[in-house]
Amino acid sequence: MSEDSSPESARPGAGTGDRRDDPPRGKNKEDTKRAAVDEDAAEPKKDVETPGTESPRTDAEVHDGPVSEKDALLSLAEGYGRDDAERSEALRAGAIADEIARRLSADASGTRIGTLALFNADVSFGGGFHAGGARAGGPRPGGVSVLAMDAADIADHTELFVAPEAYGEALDALCERRVLVLTGAPGSGREAAAVNLLGEALAMDGGGAGCHRLLTPAAVLEVGWDPPVKHSGYLAALDDGSAAVEKFASAFLSGHSHGTAQWAAVVATLRATGCFLVLTGGHDLEVLASGPGGDQVARHALTPVDPLAVVERRVLGHSGGADACADLRSLLERTGATTALREQPSARNAARLASVIRADADVAAAVAQLRDPSEQVRAWFNQYGAPDAVAFALAAAVLEECGYLTVADAAMKLRAALSEPEPAPPDVRFGDRLGHEQQWIRLDLPAAGGFGAPRVRFRNALLGQVILAYAWNLLDGRRDAVLDWLRQLLSHRDLDVRARAAVAAGVLALADPHHAVHRFLTTWAGSTSWPLRQAAATALSVAGSRPETAEAVWEVLHRWARGDASAYQRRLAGTAANAVGGLLGRTAPGRAVAVLRSALDREDDWGTLPSVAWGGVHLIHQGQSSAVLDAYLEWSEPQDLSPMVVKSLSAFVFAVSQPYEAPVLDVGGSGHARVPGVPVLLTELPRHRERLAELWARALARRPVQDAALDALHKWIDDFAVKSPGSLDAVEALLLSVARRPGRHRERLTWWLDKWARDRERPSAGAARLLRTLDRSR
Repeated sequence: MSEDSSPESARPGAGTGDRRDDPPRGKNKEDTKRAAVDEDAAEPKKDVETPGTESPRTDAEVHDGPVSEKDALLSLAEGYGRDDAERSEALRAGAIADEIARRLSADASGTRIGTLALFNADVSFGGGFHAGGARAGGPRPGGVSVLAMDAADIADHTELFVAPEAYGEALDALCERRVLVLTGAPGSGREAAAVNLLGEALAMDGGGAGCHRLLTPAAVLEVGWDPPVKHSGYLAALDDGSAAVEKFASAFLSGHSHGTAQWAAVVATLRATGCFLVLTGGHDLEVLASGPGGDQVARHALTPVDPLAVVERRVLGHSGGADACADLRSLLERTGATTALREQPSARNAARLASVIRADADVAAAVAQLRDPSEQVRAWFNQYGAPDAVAFALAAAVLEECGYLTVADAAMKLRAALSEPEPAPPDVRFGDRLGHEQQWIRLDLPAAGGFGAPRVRFRNALLGQVILAYAWNLLDGRRDAVLDWLRQLLSHRDLDVRARAAVAAGVLALADPHHAVHRFLTTWAGSTSWPLRQAAATALSVAGSRPETAEAVWEVLHRWARGDASAYQRRLAGTAANAVGGLLGRTAPGRAVAVLRSALDREDDWGTLPSVAWGGVHLIHQGQSSAVLDAYLEWSEPQDLSPMVVKSLSAFVFAVSQPYEAPVLDVGGSGHARVPGVPVLLTELPRHRERLAELWARALARRPVQDAALDALHKWIDDFAVKSPGSLDAVEALLLSVARRPGRHRERLTWWLDKWARDRERPSAGAARLLRTLDRSR
């Protein structure tokens, strides 16, 4: 795009028609009026959006066939319909995607997350650290209703027992009522507490025939039941969801007189025979015991014990000294056991880690097994498959860090899709069950004195991603429902919900990007709904964040970028340009600019210019200014009026005009200085002075880019430089470099700086200073 440097063309306003018509002094520029182009009414598919999430559609989105230069430049000048909400959504989704990718890359457990781990048939989940339910005490002999606990079994529970809070109250209640309903989460040590309570109650009562397991607990409700062994303690495990707990429903929940009579008879029999009975269970038993029939029995909710205290007691016994305790604590910290027990703070896990330490075995290996999220997730889904539990686990996985009510509402939507239709709203209380069937989740309340909803978080940072991967890859019958539900979340009114749903879609695509692209990502990427296209771009950023999936994702993006001039293909190309502006582009900037070039270089079709321009801005904000500027220099090298040159320089001017917005999440920056509200290329001007000087010179030299370039330069001087100390000095050096180039650059800069300095309504002190500098440099 060389310019005529003859004396005639050096005068403001002189030159060929392809230059900006520099108006004479004292006259204002005429406003350029462009007619709006109607949307194409023949669009084959319109996306249904939740009210409040719609975005204005541009001609480039809906018009089949090439889009004109004029319309594309107008879209670019107007920000391509991207309002503050859309920019915020893109930033939010990008930040969350970065955080998810960081977690997957760090993988603190040392295990691989993905299809291999999820489908690994060699992993055993029935025992080890994740055995479910109470100890069975060996196989049940045929026809036997009770089983005596042997001395070793009792000693294992009692010798190194750590009493939970309010243990004495539970003991007093058992001694008084003879029947105690003891509830707690699985693995909380409720069986150990029950055995100790029975032993102490028997000792206080003068008995001592040992403890027995009731293998058919419902037998105690039968008329005429007598304990098989007098002066003994009985333990009955009524785990959530078991048939045993259901058989107690009538005794606890039936009419007041009937339930009272049943339990009164049981208590009388136990008292007469010198026996005690402890029923252990979880949330289901706790709810039952609160019914009318529960008035005749004692009830106690077990307070979780400190797992570190359990380890210390089981390793050091009752007489561990201060030095021994310090050494043990150091071992637990060094091997990651302390972190593991924070993530899974159950007495069962503490007891088993202690057994590894006592055996002088590999503690680090045991900790790695305990923390392996794939094992935790597989074991959990093997135990919990009801719609309530699955729905909340998936909602938490998608919306982690959101408030409880947001997660619960989303879980109810998914639960409805996984369940048979119900005539009335169900009485579902997710919060009541979290401590029992969702122990991997915690609710974090605001800091002391703060206000806000409790936040839903997983104890292990990788659990949410593994839950999503497991459900998507292994729950074949529920895949359609999960995808439909996720699609609904992408139209949610809450920006944070939409962003996290988009990231979750990327996690689903990690195991099989090819399947995801054909199943849903291509449809989203070509949608007329901007939130859906943003979701597709975000999902691909996450899906391509692992080395084993990156190549497949890049192939998809290149294919989308090279499409034809139809509206649908143009939207695919725009989504590709959006995707490479995030995490993918930061890790492979060369490939990112190649996608941008393919999307931009489309003969006479200008419809992808706004998308490519935004992609370049995002790459620059990701710390890839050098790659983007080099690309714009290469693409505009002919310096003529060819479409690719004008498009490239228009994208450059757009980039220098976009102020930087601070990340919504602190996930680690690019390492370069950033000033919110100031274009990155202005703050980085000293680092890229030669590149920027050449691009500014090209952009200022010819219409139609010249108009926007002058406006951008004016804003640099008057609006942005004041927000960034030292920036005006850098602009001064830039303009001196531009002015030294052959042609009429000096004359043009002098004329416009003088105009801005003399503006009657808003005289520019910065322009006046720069004008004096230019005059002195002649």
